[in-house]
Formats: sequence, structure tokens, C-alpha cells
Amino acid sequence: MKKGKLIIVSGPSGSGKSTVTKIVKDRLNVPLSVSATTRKPRTGEINGKDYFFLTEEEFKKKIENDEFYEYANVHGNYYGTLKETVQENLNKGLDVILEIDVQGALIAKEKKKDAVLVFFKTKDIHVLEDRLRKRKTDSEEIIKVRLKNALKELKYESRYDFTIINEDIENSCQELIDIINR
Repeated sequence: MKKGKLIIVSGPSGSGKSTVTKIVKDRLNVPLSVSATTRKPRTGEINGKDYFFLTEEEFKKKIENDEFYEYANVHGNYYGTLKETVQENLNKGLDVILEIDVQGALIAKEKKKDAVLVFFKTKDIHVLEDRLRKRKTDSEEIIKVRLKNALKELKYESRYDFTIINEDIENSCQELIDIINR
């Protein structure tokens, strides 16, 4: 049986990676990788479906046991990608898409050398800024932080296997599908 591929998608906020990844996961029936976190469940979230909700002690024990491809502490809560759940799907011959930040992607690539890294970006920073503003979900302060972070994230692009310049959702979906099917 062929093993599945681990596809890791990253890019600046507003690059369209989440939209494209969700569409491609649905079209290819690719399993959603469920992350672990120490944050409390939000209303309606289900353990094992939305996240694996762990205590900080449980999470740190998994860190000690090298059970994560990658993890980070974000705003006081840990988030991470468990090797076991990803590996189960890969062993079944299923491809797995992870949508994680650039630092996490590079850490995961170190642990899984054959992972395929895909970087999403817009044509230029002005398009990115325009998208962030059109969302109307963030304050001016948050938009500025996201743009500052985008400039840092763009410096990692050369370390990725592929780049998708997301100007058209349908074309970007097809590009990602083509990368997965290689």
C-alpha cells in the first residue's frame, strides 16, 4: 500500500490559504488533521473533532515524549500537531494537509523530511492589505500586526517546495490539487 503525503500549507493571514485548503480537503476527501491544545473548548467544540483538548500537564508530557511534529505556545495556550494522528492517516495511504504557521512548518519538515511545504501569498503586500481590510473582522491595530507578521513570513518562502500566488481561488485550488497529486 502506498503511503500518504504530508502537505504543509502556510502563508500570511489574508493570503487565502484557509479558504483554498478547506475547498481542496473537501474535493479530495483529505482527512482534517486535528490539533491538540490546552485552551478551553469553546461552545459547540467537540474533543477529538475540533481539537484534542489537553491539560497543560498532559501537553507537556507529550512534548517530553516527542509526540508532536510541531507545537507552539500562543497567547498562553499550547497548540500542536500530534504525530500519531497524522501518521495513522499517512499509513492508510491517505494524504494529510496541515495548515500551520511558517515556524511550525519548518519544524515539522525537520521531523518528516518528505513533507511537502506549500507557501501561499498574494501578488504583493498591497493586495494582502486590501484583503485584510475587506474582511472587516479586525481592528486597525490588528491589521497592522498582521501586515508586519506577513513581511516576516514572506522571508521564509524560499524554504518551501512550492509557492502559490493566490489571485484566483479556483486556480489556486487546482494548483494545490496538482501539487498533492504529483
